[in-house]
Amino acid sequence: MELSWPMKLRIAAAMGTGVVLLGVIGWPLAAPPDPLGVVSLVNGSISSSEVIGILVLGFLAGLIGYFLSRPYGKEIGVLAVPSGLAVLALRTGSMAGLMQLNPTIAQRQVIFAAIKWEPILWLGIIAAGFGGVLLGEKIYSKPEPVETQKKSNFRANICINAAIALVGSVLIAHFFIGLFAKDVGIFDRELRSVVAQPADVQIAFAVAVSFGLAAFVFKEFLNVSHIWPTIASALIIAFGITTYVRQGALQYFIDHHPAVFFSHAVISILPVQMVAFGALGSITGYWLAVRYNFWQKHIK
Repeated sequence: MELSWPMKLRIAAAMGTGVVLLGVIGWPLAAPPDPLGVVSLVNGSISSSEVIGILVLGFLAGLIGYFLSRPYGKEIGVLAVPSGLAVLALRTGSMAGLMQLNPTIAQRQVIFAAIKWEPILWLGIIAAGFGGVLLGEKIYSKPEPVETQKKSNFRANICINAAIALVGSVLIAHFFIGLFAKDVGIFDRELRSVVAQPADVQIAFAVAVSFGLAAFVFKEFLNVSHIWPTIASALIIAFGITTYVRQGALQYFIDHHPAVFFSHAVISILPVQMVAFGALGSITGYWLAVRYNFWQKHIK
């Protein structure tokens, strides 16, 4: 089942909408004052009004992406916002640069405490894009008769599967990001090994592939949406910081290693990078599973 040219054009149009609205028009709202700085809340460069502006742009990207990709707007329009955020994620500075500017344990504790939950902001922007897609669908959808049926067991199964997919996606992505996002590594007798800051392109590849694998697995075996691996992309940094950034370990790390090294690749990735590439990977992995199932049933 190959993608037709009209389908490819719809995908390109939806992704291009996000790139223009968030990656180009939205860049001044998210851009750090220092050209080498990071796109993050931790440096105070993004005000509350700018956050609102980015949310509005995300909503518009989803809405316009839906219209441009009709009649498959619901499936394709969701690519708009992650594509735009991916531009911000490629233009940002690195976590290593942020660590170099904050060399003391007190400074780094503040940084990690702020970064721990920052992915929720970027997930909220993706959710705004989903909201735009849903509004577009509501405008064009026709009301359908509601079928009455017993749904208690069905809903319970959905909740259980969603919870498994959420936790499982965090664990799968954590493992594969550690595998794929490795730069130069050195042995440490206390921490076993430490890794250098990976390049932006390597981060994009590692995060997208890792969440793509998670989404593929959970679509294939639990038939769940790409929404759950996408949400997991906002939780994995908190999991990594909780696991690897304890006070004693952080002090040891500061005393023995340069700022460009990290105890795990997950904590070398900025929130905007994790959520943007995680969402793109999740959506791609989900549809690859759909195509694989189609191939098994109709072509094999």
